[in-house]
Amino acid sequence: IPFFEVDAHNIVPCTAISSKQEYGARTIRSKFRKVLPLFLDDFPPAQKHPFPWTKDVPPIQWEGLARSLKVDGAVEEVDWIRPGEESARVALEDFIHTTLERYERERNDPTKQAQSNLSPYLHFGQLSAQRVAMEVSRISLPGTAPASFLEELIVRRELSDNFCYYNPRYDCFDGFPQWAQRTLNEHRKDRRPYLYTRGELESCETHDDLWNACQMEMVKRGKMHGYLRMYWAKKILEWTESPEEAIDAAIYLNDRYLLDGRDPNGYVGIGWSIGGVHDRAWKERSVFGKIRYMSYNGCKSKFNVKTYIAQIQAL
Repeated sequence: IPFFEVDAHNIVPCTAISSKQEYGARTIRSKFRKVLPLFLDDFPPAQKHPFPWTKDVPPIQWEGLARSLKVDGAVEEVDWIRPGEESARVALEDFIHTTLERYERERNDPTKQAQSNLSPYLHFGQLSAQRVAMEVSRISLPGTAPASFLEELIVRRELSDNFCYYNPRYDCFDGFPQWAQRTLNEHRKDRRPYLYTRGELESCETHDDLWNACQMEMVKRGKMHGYLRMYWAKKILEWTESPEEAIDAAIYLNDRYLLDGRDPNGYVGIGWSIGGVHDRAWKERSVFGKIRYMSYNGCKSKFNVKTYIAQIQAL
């Protein structure tokens, strides 16, 4: 009897796109152009097998299964998103018809609600990235918004998979690029402007009202705006005693509270913010060394910080 394994996590299976850890988006993008058309085709219609699977199957004890789960009851459920395949399809259609057109110009402004919010569905397999890419590719819109979204969905997302697949230290300091390890080591003894424990970070007890709002959004919604995830993680590096402590705290919070936590995108996003993964060296400064820096004032130049904070406080 033939047996087939279907990789629905990726559009292009990780080993089919590259046999090594890629340096960055520019080195993997050209490889996608060559093979993507081979994988962006629809699934054949499913046919019912002429013979029953088996007879006399005992009923599943659903209540007993639920009791056996080890669930962190301190993390509350969210009510802004509904799970399931049908809800995922509705969310996709809503994004395509009401948000996609402004995605490229507004996606980095957390006050505009211009992101897709599809990552929880993708993470739990209730929607495939292939289906999203196929539906978005059919849309005719002026400008480059669809292409900008597909860059994030395909190239950036699968670059994260590539890193986690080929780098066994993807969630550790040792997995950072050599230049990043070197510059962070050179600045280990730099004086931190503030030092917070993991518990203080988790409880939104910092001096920074923007960072506190980011953490509060994570706790209350199980989601954080993509642009602010970078600011959030970089400040953890600035406010903890070592890069190792920073990455441990960021991963703990990411995986405990985010609906799309425990995912290559999350680990690589933290690695990019704290350890220069898929990035380059920038101007050297205290604590960060040559890791790219982000500041409160920089965020103020990008969007209305006070509006964002008020939106989160109203949750």
